[in-house]
Amino acid sequence: MTAAQRAGLREALVAGYRLLHQGRPAVEAVEATIRVLEASGLFNAGVGARLQLDGARRMDAALMDGHGLRAGAVAAIQQVRHPITAARLVMDETAHVLLVGEPATRFARHFRLERQRSPTRAQWKASRAAAEIRQARGSFQRTLRLYDAMRSGRAGKLGTVGAVALDREGSVAAGASTGGIALMLPGRVGDTPLIGSGIYADDETGAVSMTGWGESIMRMAVAKEICNRLAAGVTPSTAARLVLEKLIRRTDGAAGALVLSPNGRFAIRHTTPRMAAGYWGGRGEPVIADRFA
Repeated sequence: MTAAQRAGLREALVAGYRLLHQGRPAVEAVEATIRVLEASGLFNAGVGARLQLDGARRMDAALMDGHGLRAGAVAAIQQVRHPITAARLVMDETAHVLLVGEPATRFARHFRLERQRSPTRAQWKASRAAAEIRQARGSFQRTLRLYDAMRSGRAGKLGTVGAVALDREGSVAAGASTGGIALMLPGRVGDTPLIGSGIYADDETGAVSMTGWGESIMRMAVAKEICNRLAAGVTPSTAARLVLEKLIRRTDGAAGALVLSPNGRFAIRHTTPRMAAGYWGGRGEPVIADRFA
């Protein structure tokens, strides 16, 4: 984790907690926290989202309010600076949960969300995906080679951003935003916008936000499984540990989890070597690190 990323995480934590301190709902704090990370360009979300193999920047995001199980999400959205706010609008302004592709982008434009420019040809040429394509020959052979690289874990670092929060009323919320994984095929969607996989929030159990290898997280609906264990009385730390161990055992996956219960207990756990994250309850300085138990 760079010094700039550490500062970005601190700014995000402060932005989210400021709203909680003012008595605002947890879902607003989660959205505000993620917006800071999307705008920083330092993480794989929003402005910093990586490019897909065809040079496009397609992003996914989701937001869930534990009060009433309200949720909204977008997948493969483009040219939007804050996909998490597009997800919030899906939750608040429609009867749907998930919008995808070009219609999701048009939906964001309808509400005049702040836009970001499409990647330039120079940015595409400088990307890792373009470098890999230049090394391969033949469209079918190239696709297999790149897909094999992705499956074998040689596709580079993962990097979903996410947040969970608990407000004064005892409600929890969870959110996440991502640009996906390196070398992903155009149109690939991971766990982030799938309620129950990438995020879940329920005032009766808790809130979970995931990062990691989306294909494995989706197969186990990890966020919901962690919440199910919280409902059974398991602590956030134990619930996260047990489910992440199962993820490795059943799918050979890698992931990290932010877990928060309605009583304020929380855990940050990961099976990856590092996971840049932090927490703050308003006292002292925010705790930020790239390794957690």
